[in-house]
Amino acid sequence: MNTLFTKAKSFIICAALIAAAAFSVTGCGNSKVSAPAPVETAATQPADTVLGEGSVRFALTVADKDGNETNFEIHTDKETVGGALSELGLIDGEEGAYGLYVKTVNGITADYDKDGVYWAFYVNGEYASSGIDLTPVEEGASYSLRVE
Repeated sequence: MNTLFTKAKSFIICAALIAAAAFSVTGCGNSKVSAPAPVETAATQPADTVLGEGSVRFALTVADKDGNETNFEIHTDKETVGGALSELGLIDGEEGAYGLYVKTVNGITADYDKDGVYWAFYVNGEYASSGIDLTPVEEGASYSLRVE
């Protein structure tokens, strides 16, 4: 008799959980769900400037410490993003233990040792996991350099 009571109790608890789940899914009834607004990225924003010659194209956004953005469309045959941007004179810096330490982008200098800010490098909206001079160029990708 004890096992019959345990099975019945388990059945009732299971049925209650299913009913609660059903109510939580249908509880909002007639509310309309709208699609989120598209997020503009460097790849969707028009370029202010087109630079370079080459068969591979990518977008670059440069954001200064005040949040002002400049969008570039880069054309290159270089293998790395750093190589492409260095060739065009868009970036400058110092070689360090982890590769190129970018200090100047598009004529704007950010030096952590002096100002407490630096150029952060992003690939397709995500903080880059490799240095700019080690990141391979990808057709249609979106890269950003932002003062942080």
